[in-house]
Amino acid sequence: MSGQLWAVASEGGYMYSDELSDYLRVRAQPLTKMRQLCDAKDGAEKGLNRGDKFYWDVYSDIGTQGRQLDENQPMPESNYTIGQRSLTVTEAGNSVPYTGKLTDMAKHDVTAIIDKTLKNDARKFFDIQAFLQFKNTVLRAAPAGGNSTTSVTVTTNGATATTNNVAFGTGHVKAMSDYMKESNIPGFDGDDYIFVSHPSTIRNFKNQLESVKQYTSLGLADIFAGEIGRYENTRFVEQTFIPKGGANDSTTFDPYANVADAWNNGLSSWGFMLGGDTVTEAIVLPEEIRGKIPGDYGRSRGIAWYYLGGFGLVHPDATNARVLMWDSAA
Repeated sequence: MSGQLWAVASEGGYMYSDELSDYLRVRAQPLTKMRQLCDAKDGAEKGLNRGDKFYWDVYSDIGTQGRQLDENQPMPESNYTIGQRSLTVTEAGNSVPYTGKLTDMAKHDVTAIIDKTLKNDARKFFDIQAFLQFKNTVLRAAPAGGNSTTSVTVTTNGATATTNNVAFGTGHVKAMSDYMKESNIPGFDGDDYIFVSHPSTIRNFKNQLESVKQYTSLGLADIFAGEIGRYENTRFVEQTFIPKGGANDSTTFDPYANVADAWNNGLSSWGFMLGGDTVTEAIVLPEEIRGKIPGDYGRSRGIAWYYLGGFGLVHPDATNARVLMWDSAA
């Protein structure tokens, strides 16, 4: 069977020795920070199940702007339109089977180790789901001409034709923030936007960020995991799990397999500037740890994590999009 076996040293046999340390050590874990930036909705309240659709409506402005009226002029009449979006509720999970013999012989608590590794696995899955929805945005920004340090070219078709040849800098932050504001994209938290990317992408101006302590003292209560500071009303969050690269021409970039495909110049990588109401998560059944009913007369066991829900980009159209991606054609 696939899983943990006492007979294979690297899968279980190493878990016993008279000289074995009692301290449990696991592989260093990346910073998983994407899911926290989604708007969680309780799909369980709707009585949803696997395969069902979770819907949300988007209401337009009034079709005709109100204006002054003459005394003998009738009141104008107008209306609004309703757009409806949806996501599909799906199952997700992973498991680690193990033998009763491993439980009996191992010096360490087998179930505690499996529980910890499965929770790490689940956190990574949710960050991938959030990332893929952010990446579905149609708004893409790249430095003007590929080399500008002060201006960006924004496309609205989900791709950029510009190869990004400069390090991400304060000029780009200003230009992207201005685009968001002038497009009437609401802030993620109050008037502030969020920008999430790798530490090396933000490194070029990290020392210029307003420290978290400075603006928390002004009453900003909700600090995100990985948040490092603020600049131009944009709060910066670092993550290290989703790999770098994945330009428009990439055929190998794969967050599930943690396969990076760096941009041609390697000076920067993807980043997302987020307004309010970007990606929603419909949670039908929150992630939970489950134990397998022992089989083979108690000799075969297992533990799994399980989840029922889904993620969706709230505004996939260019008119209402709330996510601006720092991107490259190659």
